[in-house]
Amino acid sequence: MSCEHLVCAQCAHPVIEGRCPTCRASRERMHQHGFAGLSPALIALLLVVLLFVSLVLKHLSGL
Repeated sequence: MSCEHLVCAQCAHPVIEGRCPTCRASRERMHQHGFAGLSPALIALLLVVLLFVSLVLKHLSGL
């Protein structure tokens, strides 16, 4: 969901403009992505690295 088409109930202006504290708070809340401040791309990269490491360890334990 994006705030481009939302109208603030407080000031009746588009939320994307952030004219009042309510707009700014809503805009910031909607623009937060990821988990614990990490971007979704970084989380995906960490998961791929974890998978790779687990596969390497599984292969080494089988030797």
